[in-house]
Amino acid sequence: MILVVGGAGYIGSHMVKLLLQKGEQVVVFDNFSTGHRQAIVGGIVEEGDLRDPDALHRVFRRYPIECVMHFAAFIFAGESMREPARYYENNVLGCFRLLEAMRAHEVQHIIFSSTAAVYGEPERLPISEEHPLRPTNAYGETKRVMEGMLRWYGQAYGIRSVALRYFNAAGADPDGELGEDHRPEEHLIPLVLFTAMGKREAVSVFGKDYDTPDGTCVRDYIHVMDLCEAHYLALRQLRSGASSTVYNLGNGQGYSVLEVIRAAEQVVGKPIRVHYAPRRAGDPARLVASAEKARRELNWQPRYSDLATMIEHAYRWFLKHPEGYAK
Repeated sequence: MILVVGGAGYIGSHMVKLLLQKGEQVVVFDNFSTGHRQAIVGGIVEEGDLRDPDALHRVFRRYPIECVMHFAAFIFAGESMREPARYYENNVLGCFRLLEAMRAHEVQHIIFSSTAAVYGEPERLPISEEHPLRPTNAYGETKRVMEGMLRWYGQAYGIRSVALRYFNAAGADPDGELGEDHRPEEHLIPLVLFTAMGKREAVSVFGKDYDTPDGTCVRDYIHVMDLCEAHYLALRQLRSGASSTVYNLGNGQGYSVLEVIRAAEQVVGKPIRVHYAPRRAGDPARLVASAEKARRELNWQPRYSDLATMIEHAYRWFLKHPEGYAK
């Protein structure tokens, strides 16, 4: 069985759906602080908090868990700069509790949702896995610490891991069943689409004086289903006996904030109002992935690499679910 920690969240819920489609048995573990019960399309659901050892031990005693997929982290860089203590407590302490429960119950495989934020301001582009890790925000720092925990637990206790460093997750389930619903929402593509739908007056662009072609930040966007496919390939790799490793997941193509807005205007067929705001602390100017290692070793091939497709899938879901998962 696969334990999906944070399986009611954005990426976790899409992962649960894919695992079930692949014939896997799934247990979802979530405290529903940010996830949604309506986003869980199947499997067994266990409510509990990652920081609660009793809740974790209950799940590991109850089910024959083969591998853990860990999605249960706070994820907003800006918020992490305002409330770093909250991020250390949830992300780092939660990961420690999870690894300790795995060790106690002799579960040897974990696939970890990491982030490009571990790199900080890049020295060179595209960013490979060998790039130095110098996070510029507390969110990225907690993920760097968590990756280090995986490495040392692997060395000391034999837990094998794959850490997947996402660039910017985007899009929604192509079937239209699942989508992105954060409260509050801080990701660019949903905010752009909310503006197009009249739910916001304007989309805020934080900084227009970066060293980029149009002065706005450049990011590498990757479809949520392509992320999930990489997780499944990593599961197969661990089952084959492979050693612990890390992979970048991105398309290798960077788009500026203004380019994303222009692409969204093409998808929705109307102009989108922009409001310029000061830079946010901890925002690197450019983050673009080299995912050659994942393509080579996992045989991972993103299916939805076109930015307009990601925006279109997200837009279709928001049109059908204007209030997200809320009834």
